[in-house]
Amino acid sequence: MIVRAPLYWNEHAERFYVTGQAINLPAIAITIVITILLMIRIRQTAIINLVLVAFKIIILLIFIFACCNYVNPNNYHPFFPPNKGSFSEYGVTGMLQACTYVFFAYVGFDSVSTVAQEARSSQRSLPIAIIGSTVISLLLYIGISTVMVGLVPYNSLNSDSPLSQAIKATPYGLWLSIVMSLGAITSLINVALTGMLSQTRVFYAMAHDGLLPPIFARIHPRTTTPWISILICGVFCAIFSGICPVDILGETTSISALITYIFVHITVTVMRYTHRDMQRPFQVPFGSWLIPTIGTLLCILLMKGITKATGFRFLVWIALGQIIYFSYGFWHSKQRKLLRNESNLSTIDLVPTISSAREQHLQSGFELDLISENSGNAV
Repeated sequence: MIVRAPLYWNEHAERFYVTGQAINLPAIAITIVITILLMIRIRQTAIINLVLVAFKIIILLIFIFACCNYVNPNNYHPFFPPNKGSFSEYGVTGMLQACTYVFFAYVGFDSVSTVAQEARSSQRSLPIAIIGSTVISLLLYIGISTVMVGLVPYNSLNSDSPLSQAIKATPYGLWLSIVMSLGAITSLINVALTGMLSQTRVFYAMAHDGLLPPIFARIHPRTTTPWISILICGVFCAIFSGICPVDILGETTSISALITYIFVHITVTVMRYTHRDMQRPFQVPFGSWLIPTIGTLLCILLMKGITKATGFRFLVWIALGQIIYFSYGFWHSKQRKLLRNESNLSTIDLVPTISSAREQHLQSGFELDLISENSGNAV
């Protein structure tokens, strides 16, 4: 009664069902622990995150090297199973549909940029961290997918626990399943930790710019962390994790990230022309037009696989954000106030200029009259 969310989303019927459970108590407990951890100094949070990542990578490597000897090459044929008439059922379109959900696993690399102010030598370390984490994640996912699909036919993986189905084709049995389950739990904790860490820093930056109330930017005097923002985010996440299923949150996060990355690609191209003099210690090769264009098109392509229900949830989320922005952020934005002050200063500077021009004109007219009078007297 207390280990699963009370709601379940059926993709085929596109509606919620009641599971009979009361609340997902383990998810709430994990969220509370993460909230307390984030209120501690960032160094302790980074150490625990490093331990979780190392443990997760070790478990994934154990699976890859322990099961690679039992891979059957015949399971790789056909490489793309034939489509069954629906966009989401096998074939190339089915792969794109799956990429939309798998994309959620890659949004963690942008969390590095949200803690740039708390990093040492951020201009050097941030590009290394972002590119390195992306490449490592890519290689691990390729290794896991290659081994898992090679162990059993792809039809057998259509279940709630595909790794357990794949492990059944090996002689390792129960112990490897337990190890992989621990790895899955560690992975979820790690994702929640990095997600909440980055979100609280985004709230802090928005409050610092005036887009959110100043309470989100309040720093604890001892731990130097935005503890109010962390507390609010923790309460919000605990409520949703205890009620909503995980896949719903993952799908909504994926489409939100895709929309964000589209605007990021467009902004990079625009700023290369509008901010030419900006210092750029690290420049992406062909970053002025080629890479942003390809990235934008790929994001749009991945959005093709978004379901209608996920799109509606995203629109509701966007509408809520617009209400917050136009009711508070727009009127308290420091950037808007700065632009308005600059406009007022320009107007103030323009008034003396007009008065000076008028005085100069009158003065020049007076001088001309004086010259004419002197000339007449001379004659």
